[in-house]
Amino acid sequence: MLGPRVDAEAQRTARVLAGLATHARPVARTVALRQAAAAAGELVAALSALAPAVAGEGLPAESISQSFFRVREVELSDQQAALHGVQVVQRGLDDLCEAPLSGADLALEAAGMRQAVLDLTGAAPETAPDSVTPMAIPEPAAGSSLESVWTARWLIGHQVHVLFNICAAVAVADATRHLRHGESDAALTRLAGATVYVRGFPAAMTHASTVPADYYMAAIRHTMAPPSVDVPLSGRQHRGYKLFRAAMKDLLSVVPDSYEHLVARAPELAEARGALLEADIVDGERHVTLAYSMVHLHRSIAQKPEGPDNAVAELRQMRHRRAAQYASLIRFGDHYIADAVAGLRHS
Repeated sequence: MLGPRVDAEAQRTARVLAGLATHARPVARTVALRQAAAAAGELVAALSALAPAVAGEGLPAESISQSFFRVREVELSDQQAALHGVQVVQRGLDDLCEAPLSGADLALEAAGMRQAVLDLTGAAPETAPDSVTPMAIPEPAAGSSLESVWTARWLIGHQVHVLFNICAAVAVADATRHLRHGESDAALTRLAGATVYVRGFPAAMTHASTVPADYYMAAIRHTMAPPSVDVPLSGRQHRGYKLFRAAMKDLLSVVPDSYEHLVARAPELAEARGALLEADIVDGERHVTLAYSMVHLHRSIAQKPEGPDNAVAELRQMRHRRAAQYASLIRFGDHYIADAVAGLRHS
């Protein structure tokens, strides 16, 4: 716990975020988003009163990716981790007031933000989204060009994605530790939280990509490749995502059972693991379609010139490998792909 003021503001922010999915009309949705951004701002103020934020720009970047996306990695106290995480949430909400994100993705991203607020502050969740106390809603800033908004959105959405990656990695690692100690209830709680984050992965990426594809191709894409940077940027450089993938591998080393075997001895665990794995597959699937909408059939900026595939084909292969790995572990596994991948390995 970080104190009664932080706890109260965290619960308020969580309540507003929980209610975002109920606002279908554009005007009501925008008001709700501004309300959520204002609540997150109050939480930032409460956390800042305990200690100021770390000056991230003063820390050395450990990769080109960290430098480009303005992300740094350093040991933080619980208060500092909460402050920096909630700042990411606040910036994301500020941008979502204008970003043309679908209602379904907004609900998934807001759910991930809510989970992050609760996890980072240690606040107890509440379940009454309609009991929010009205707050002053700041008017949107004026004067920014669309181009600067679009470029900032590309960075903001990716920072939300990084936050979700790190929080998901921690949640999966916690669940695995609980399973090793026979603490099944605690493991189920953390698996459910991890699933919220993973469902938010593609929503955050779609948020980052709510810019015109022509603008992305003309103004953003080339800044992530030489000569603008020393090496092309790619997902392989995101340490948060690598931590998540390592945590998933460790989880499956502890519960490698097929769905049929696991559901027979631990049905709740089978369903919780299955929900997480399904979300992971869908993240891969949506990455394919998102890349197609942004770059069509162009090659990835990180692909070697001699490679045969384009960005979409490479991402599709990643999806297929993941689906094949999980086919026996989930209720509705993609056994067609699993059989095809197994055949290729033995050919």
